[in-house]
Amino acid sequence: MAPTEAAILSAFLLPPAPLPAMISLQKFTELFPRTQRGNPQIQHLYRELQHQRALDTDQVRQNIAAESKRGQRQMREAAKARRRSEQEELETDQTREIALENESFGHDSNLPIISAHTLASILPEMEKACSEIEAETTGIEAEAGEVLSNLRTTVGNLSDLRYGRFNKPGAADTVGKEVLDGLRSLEEVCDGVSPD
Repeated sequence: MAPTEAAILSAFLLPPAPLPAMISLQKFTELFPRTQRGNPQIQHLYRELQHQRALDTDQVRQNIAAESKRGQRQMREAAKARRRSEQEELETDQTREIALENESFGHDSNLPIISAHTLASILPEMEKACSEIEAETTGIEAEAGEVLSNLRTTVGNLSDLRYGRFNKPGAADTVGKEVLDGLRSLEEVCDGVSPD
C-alpha cells in the first residue's frame, strides 16, 4: 500500500527521537567551556531546549494533520470537479445528438408512438410477431443446414486430398484446381457465416 501524505510528512519532518536520545545532558554540558560546565543554568537550559523541541514537534504534528485534511479536501473537490465536467460533457454530447437528430428527422422523430392495446387488438399483433419469428427461425435453420452441408463437403474433399484418395481417374492432374476451388468455397462459406 502506498504511504499516505501524513506518513511521508511525518517521516521527513518529525524528529526520530526526543532530545535526550539525540544528545544527553552530559554531552550537552561538554559543549560549554570547562569553566562554565558546573553552572546549574546549563541543566535548566537543557530542560528548556527539550521543552521547546517537544512544543515544536507538537506544532509540526498539528500542521501535518491539517495539511493531510486539506489534501483530502482538495482530492474530493478535484473528484467532484472531474465528475461535474464529465457530466457536462455527456449532457453536451446528448444535446448535440438530439439537435442533429432533430435536424435530420424532425422534432418528433424520437418520441414514441403510444397506442393503447386492448385484448382484441393485441392478439393479432402477437400472432403476427410469432409467425415472423418462426419464419425467421426457419430461414436461419435452413441457412445453417446449407452452411453445414457445404462445410462437410469441403472437409470431406480436403480429407480425400490428405489421404490421397481421388474419386476420378486422372484426378491427380486436377487436384490443385480442386483444392483451390474447395478452399475458395470454404472461405466463402466462412465469410458468409462470420458476424462481420
